[in-house]
Parts: sequence; C-alpha cells; structure tokens
Amino acid sequence: MESFLSLFDPNQDDGFEEEPELNGNSSGGGSSSSDYETDANANECSLSHLGGGMPTERGNLIFDFEQGMLPPEPQLGNVEYKLKLVNPSKQRFEHLVTQMKWRLREGNGEAIYEIGVSDAGYLQGLSDKDMNASLTTLKQMAHSLGASTSVLRRKTIASRRAVAEVLVRKIPDDQHNIEVRVAVLGGADAGKSTLLGVLTQDELDNGHGRARLNMFRHMHEIQSGRTSCISHETLGFDALGNVVNYKYNEMMTAEEISDRSSKLVTFMDLAGHRRYMRTTVQALSGYSPHYAMLVVSAGSGCNDTTEEHLAIVRALDMPFFVLVTKTDITSPDATVQELCNLLTTIGCRKVPFVVTNADEAISAGSNQVSENIVPIFCVSNVTGTGLNLVTKFLYVLSPGISNAEKDRLEQESCEFQVDEIFRVSDVGPVVGGLLVQGVLTENMPMKIGPLPDGSFHPVNVNTIHRNKAPCRVVRAGQSASLSFSLDQDLPTLRSGMVLLGDIGNSVDEPYGTYFFQAKVSVLFHATAIYVGFQTTVHIGSIRQTAVIRGIMGGERLGTNDCASVMFEFVGHPEYVRPGMRILFREGTSKGIGVVTQVFPVNKTGTK
Repeated sequence: MESFLSLFDPNQDDGFEEEPELNGNSSGGGSSSSDYETDANANECSLSHLGGGMPTERGNLIFDFEQGMLPPEPQLGNVEYKLKLVNPSKQRFEHLVTQMKWRLREGNGEAIYEIGVSDAGYLQGLSDKDMNASLTTLKQMAHSLGASTSVLRRKTIASRRAVAEVLVRKIPDDQHNIEVRVAVLGGADAGKSTLLGVLTQDELDNGHGRARLNMFRHMHEIQSGRTSCISHETLGFDALGNVVNYKYNEMMTAEEISDRSSKLVTFMDLAGHRRYMRTTVQALSGYSPHYAMLVVSAGSGCNDTTEEHLAIVRALDMPFFVLVTKTDITSPDATVQELCNLLTTIGCRKVPFVVTNADEAISAGSNQVSENIVPIFCVSNVTGTGLNLVTKFLYVLSPGISNAEKDRLEQESCEFQVDEIFRVSDVGPVVGGLLVQGVLTENMPMKIGPLPDGSFHPVNVNTIHRNKAPCRVVRAGQSASLSFSLDQDLPTLRSGMVLLGDIGNSVDEPYGTYFFQAKVSVLFHATAIYVGFQTTVHIGSIRQTAVIRGIMGGERLGTNDCASVMFEFVGHPEYVRPGMRILFREGTSKGIGVVTQVFPVNKTGTK
C-alpha cells in the first residue's frame, strides 16, 4: 500500500471549485454587503407574493408582459425577439429560417419567439393585421424546417397593440419526440406517487390514495403505501400543447403515448423514506435527470427528508421546482413561507417564485435554467387546483443542455451506464440506463464490464427501446433499454457496469479500477473524516462502498474542507474516468467532488 500511494499526485488539479455551503457556513470568507443585500431582498417572499408578479433578478424582470419591457434579447440560447415579420423578401425569409434553425439547435428542438418586441426588450406591439401576418410568416418559417408553432400567450398593450409569445418545436429526425427527464423527490407521505397518478392517468384522487395504486410495482408498496424502488411514468404533449396520457382515448398504451407526443416528460418516482435514500441518490446520479421536482405536503411542511433531498439536488447542481400538495386539506401559506425562507438562505440563494396563473407558468418554464428562480406551485390532487399550471409549465420546459455540449458528447466514443437489469422471456437479459456520450445503434459491437478481474467482455446490441417503444438509435443524454443476441455468451450482469464502444485497439483496452483520486469538498460531517473512513460512493450508476486510503495535505477533513483524496472500492473494480462527478454519503455526512486520476487494474496490478 505504501508503494501504491506513492502514485497519488497531491498536485493534481482539475479546476474543481468548492461548492457553496448548504448549512449556512461560508468557507470562502465573509460575503460582501451586496451579497447580503441580495439575500435580504430575496427573503421578502411573504405571503403577499401569492398575489402574483415575477421576482426580480439583478433589477431585470423576467419575461413579464405586464411590466412594459423585457430583458434585452440574449445572444445565446433559444429565445428570439422579432418586432414584426410582415412580407419579408425571399432573401430575408431565408435569413430568418437560418436564424430559426440556429435557435432550435440551441434549445434542442425548441425555441421561443417574442413577437412585437424590439431587440432592446421594449414591448412596442403590433396591430392585429401586422400580428396575424407575422404569425403567418413565423408558421411558414417553421414549416420550411419541418417544425410546428403554438401561441403560448397573446397580450394587448396600450393603443390596442398586441405582443405574442410563440413556441416553435422541431423533433430531431432520428427521434420520436423531445424528452425531458424529471426526478420526483420529497418526504414520505408528501403525495408524490398520487400526484404522478393524477397527471399520467388524468383521474383525480379520492382522498385515500386511489390514484397512486397504478404507480406501485410491488405488493409491499401497495400494502404500506410507500414507494421503495424507481418507477418511470410518462406524460406527453402534442404539437398544440394538449396533454397526451392514458385518458387520451380508451385504448391508450405507453407506446401510443410516445408515438402521439411531440414532447415527452418522463417522471422518475423516487422513494421518500430514509430507508431507501441510497436508491434515491443512485437514480439522481445514474439517470442524470434534467430537473428535479420537490414535492412538499402543505400539512407537514419541510421536514428533514425534504432538506436532505434539497441538499443532494444542489450538490448535483440540478435545476428544480417545488410542488406544495394537499392544499384541499390546509392552507399552503405557512409551507410556502417556510420554503421561501429555506430557498433564500446564504447556502442556497435561490429566488422563489409562486406561480398563480398561466402567464407566470410559461415565464417560469421558459427561464428556469437561465435565471436563478425556483417556481413553486400549490396543487390539490383531489380537487385538481393548480394542476393545469403544472402541465403548462412542463409543456414549455426544455432539456436545458447547450447545443455545443450536446455535439461534443455525441462525438465521443460510446459509453452506456447500466442502472437496471431485467429478465424478459424469449428475449433474455435486458439492461436499462443512460447513454452519457456517443451514439448507439442496433447491432453495434460493444464491450461490457468491468468483470471481477477488471476486464471487459465483447457483446453485440440486438434491439433498442426508448420510452417503451422500439428505436434504432440512441444519442448522448438519452435513456434506453438494450437487449443482446440470445446466442452470445454474457457474463454476470450487475448495476454499475458500463457498455463501451469496441474500438478494436488493444493498446487502449478499457479496464476497471479499485483505486482512484478525487478532489472533494465535504458538505457536512458531525466531527471529522480520517484515513480509513468508509462511505457509499455514487459515480454515475456506480454505487459501492469505498474506503479513504489517503488525504493529501492533512490528516483529517471537516465540514467545508476541500482536499485531494485517494479512494479504494471495497467489493469489485468499477469503470471510472477523470472528470466524472462523485457524490459520497454516510448517514448525515455527505460530500461531492470530481475524479482527477484513476489507477486501472491492468496497470497497477493491485488486487
């Protein structure tokens, strides 16, 4: 061990910056007075905010037509301002189409057009004649690209002039629809499964949990009323924004929902009880959802589990929004105020925004990623209050990954992280998970591993399914299920394995590792972490106990401390590469980091 730790590079630096604190203690010295002023202003989320109005951020209002102007047009992103589009010349029309194509690429197939608005953000408005002509031109532009348009809102301002906000959506040629993955979090008995049952089945709850029965996968879940494993549910939208779910027609199936939808929201219903926290963290780390939906009961408010889930979401740097349920039983005012206080603490510094109407839902969905806001919805699964605002918000919510990053990931070699394993009759083993980089097609030669000795086994992908429907190709950032040819010899499969593209180069053969180095930041520990500390490590779909074998620059790590650390997996080797994000937790102790160096089994000869 002494000779092996000599490989440990204490000067290895990947540029990882320490995360802001989650417990209110600042490790970077005192904050400036302007920081405290921002927090003080944001903390004024009183119950009067329930009356509506968009929160302010650096003095600018966020896409609120009622204020007379918008922020200046962003140069990057999927939002475009147009004063008017009346009878453009052929050359001008081609330029506008090229511009729309770029905005669609920036938004992964979705773009927002503000009509009647100057580039500076002034709402000048158009007459009805010019507005209708502009919308017709916009529709023609979209049609030339194979896209569709839907008017999100249209407002009349001074002098009977109108402004409009239009969603342009183009499904990529190799996809059935645009997918957004949403992880559903919250404490036990908050109503997560009931909420998903109401949204996906389009049938209100009876107040005794009837709507949640379709969400459960095991008998003990039905008996206890508590989710213990990950379940996936889908909610679709057609090109006009209409909800597509199991009530769309009498014989609707999951495959038909996928086929009929231009946009598909995939919910991951996660366990709320502390007993299943490891499963919840593994889903957040392995499936890389685009957003998290934190569900809070109006009756019980923010409990320890709620704060724990919020801390994990923030540690993973994941955008999120909040739903306050059971408003038919008690007023949500006290819970909303509690959420506002929690979100505006120094460790969180978010701008809470209580959504009360359709305009605010559209604004919140259009700007969730670019602005530091956290939308809050007050809903009832029994009366249906507020659910229409949630579906409107989900309709305009975009995946949020930049086009440049998406292109970069697709150029990399294939890497598919295995999160779940199924046995299907007449098909054989089926693995489900996330393609983190590259492009995966049917009959593609791959390598799966690592095996107990750290090596990888060659396999061929036979069929691919996405959203319970067959497909031929999967791109980086998409989840899928893969099957293998029945005649091929497969090793023992387990969660945490990866499928890698078979490049046919023996020099760069992939291998698993027991030891890896990471630059970590301890978010919380009651005392201190020393060499020999055992913790559960989450890296993508990997979930395994690891031991800290070395701490560079000191003998211990406490809350807010940052250092380079050597980890050793206890059970079996895993495939880890530099740059992967790590989350480790044990009880109330938790920390985050980035892998900086790995020591493959074939090069170190350890174990």
